[in-house]
Amino acid sequence: MLIASRRRPALDIWPGFVDALAALLMVVIFVLLLFSVGQYLLNDALIGRDEALSRLRGQMHNLSGLLTQTRADKQQLEQRLQGVAAELQSTQVTRDDLQAQLAALAVKAHDVELALAALKLELNTSRSQLAEQEQRGQQQAAEIQTLGSARDQLQAELETSRSRVAEQEQRGQQLAAEIQTLGSAREQLQAELDTSRQETTRARDDASDLNQQLVALNDQIARLSKALEVSESSLKDKTLEVENLGARLNDALVNKVEELAAYRSEFFGKLHEALKDNPDVRIEGDRFLLPSEVLFPSASADLDERGQREIAKVAHSLKEIMAKIPPGMDWVLRVDGHTDRRPIRKVFPSNWELSSARATSIVKDLIAEGIPPEHLAPAGFAQYHPVDPADTPEAYRRNRRIELKLTSR
Repeated sequence: MLIASRRRPALDIWPGFVDALAALLMVVIFVLLLFSVGQYLLNDALIGRDEALSRLRGQMHNLSGLLTQTRADKQQLEQRLQGVAAELQSTQVTRDDLQAQLAALAVKAHDVELALAALKLELNTSRSQLAEQEQRGQQQAAEIQTLGSARDQLQAELETSRSRVAEQEQRGQQLAAEIQTLGSAREQLQAELDTSRQETTRARDDASDLNQQLVALNDQIARLSKALEVSESSLKDKTLEVENLGARLNDALVNKVEELAAYRSEFFGKLHEALKDNPDVRIEGDRFLLPSEVLFPSASADLDERGQREIAKVAHSLKEIMAKIPPGMDWVLRVDGHTDRRPIRKVFPSNWELSSARATSIVKDLIAEGIPPEHLAPAGFAQYHPVDPADTPEAYRRNRRIELKLTSR
């Protein structure tokens, strides 16, 4: 006993300070990790949108080339039709002999008109589908992929139109061959020629409409690019705000930890002075250790008279510190109960219940002494956190203890 009383540990707050700094570092790392993951996902989404816009520009360029090719093909068709008109003038002499054959050709011309009407209907359908895709692009930029699928569909329809125009060219060539062979009548074929010219004019108008739609799509892409630039600028501003907020949070946490450590040191100093008559009372890091024998009878969770006096001293010291702690600091006094490894066979089923009951009993007594309950927290740890792992009576006595820890919530 004399040796123990001479070896009273000095006040050491360094372990508590290191624990607080480690916890603070983990919080900061977690916040930075969340920010890095969010920034990575947002950059990935922006890169994906830029790639989709680049692919869309390339495909629209291809569509422009296809329209140019279609115009050239139609111009060649008009030249061929002009040649046919010149040849018609030379076949007027045989017009009366081929009336019956002209009737058959009239039926074929009617088929040509039906095919051209079907082609016009398909072009109108293509324009309506392109208008729908433009409206969807204005409503939501995120539907660029849907616009791409519509673009593919439009390209397929344009290819279909080209094939049908090619078929019409073939039919026109066949018609020219039949005219050269049969020498069809001028008036009937002139009407067919006028009809073909009208269809060509309508096709030109349709091509002009497609060009206007492509210009509208380019305007939409420009608006989307501007929106992406605005999003990137907003992201940079938010990044600066997060960095400033993290710096302020770090400063506030460091100040709170240092201030609470100062109050804890003062509290442990006053408490150690009040309990100096008991040589087994000691301080280890940020914890104040009280032997269970000072407070409770063996295998009991009810404070005896001596224990009530000791807890009254604890409450008195805590009240002095409470008067100095600022109202905005969210602190709590944690009361931890510990037992030795020997199983209990009396009132409590196990050491878990005994350690928890002792911690709760001390908390209730502190509340009775005037300590606010919102600043108290009992906990039981049974025999699983020993301070002395030896299997001796002295080790058992050291492990049966109550620990007080002043910390933040």
